[in-house]
Amino acid sequence: MRAGVVVAAHPGVEELAVRAEELGLDSFWVNDTPMVHGDPFIALGLCAKATSRIRLGIGVTSPALRSAPAAASGLASLNALAPSRIICGVGTGNTARRTLGMRPTTAATLENFTAALQDLCAGHPTEYREGDRRRDIRFLHAGAHVNTADPIEFVVAAQGGPKAAAVAGRRGAGLISFGLLDPAAWRALHDARRTPVAPRDPDSRVNSYVVTALHVLDEDEDPHGDAARDATGHLVLSLLAFAADTPAFAERLGPAEREAVRRFLDRRGTTATAPDRHTKLYPNYLGRIAPQDRDLVLPPLMNTLALVGTRADLLTRITTLEQAGVDELLIQPVIDPPAEMAQLANLLT
Repeated sequence: MRAGVVVAAHPGVEELAVRAEELGLDSFWVNDTPMVHGDPFIALGLCAKATSRIRLGIGVTSPALRSAPAAASGLASLNALAPSRIICGVGTGNTARRTLGMRPTTAATLENFTAALQDLCAGHPTEYREGDRRRDIRFLHAGAHVNTADPIEFVVAAQGGPKAAAVAGRRGAGLISFGLLDPAAWRALHDARRTPVAPRDPDSRVNSYVVTALHVLDEDEDPHGDAARDATGHLVLSLLAFAADTPAFAERLGPAEREAVRRFLDRRGTTATAPDRHTKLYPNYLGRIAPQDRDLVLPPLMNTLALVGTRADLLTRITTLEQAGVDELLIQPVIDPPAEMAQLANLLT
């Protein structure tokens, strides 16, 4: 299986991209969460100039964050810096919208947005709408400004539901999911995306990516000890934040998980119905957890969302994901990114 890494935009991110390329990793992604992290287009522009081989991904943007013309301009500009190395992840804006106190957009809006990006980035005109007004738009300057000649890879974020996977199928796009390590769930996603009806560039790639965290256990190491919790806690707390912000989802969790959500809310000083809860739930989102929050990293959630185990155990789990159609494993390193990337490369490349 191929391997890649996902990071938050920050000064010096291009140094991590260079190291990832040196390690032989296949892709380097930057989150698009405007009120939590830096700007991914600026970050990937730096990475594009500093690297020559590794593919560079936005993970993921949304019509609820950016207009299609603005997003397409950013993507095609990156494609001019790193031809055929750009990946655009698109989604409903689940987390990025919630950090604004808003709800994600719809699958239909996501599909229209994806279609517009694909058209514009391929140099074709597309319909642009604002309210009742509709206009055909296209890039008016190409050449040195933007690259619409080389393909950009598109992937749709799907968390196990068939609607987003069906959008990917209709648009001839791949899939990306976060913390989804259940092979049966991946097979269901692939079944939902199997009937593409939109014409697709024959040179474009259709891949499936899973984003997770990785911790390779030393001999006799506790799989739920502090080191493992620190390496995976950012994913677990991201789920707790979502549950804290979505009571209907929290109600479907088990008793221990619901209690963890309650403690999470208490520690953040908010409630599931407070109108300003987004300002309390998402600071340091997907960052290294504080030691005092280790007790919230429940073993069942670690096992569900992250890869923790011996080398042999991890390779077995990864093989089952590959057999379910996952093409590339992406990790989000938060403890020591260079060391964690080297660990991933040693495991898979």
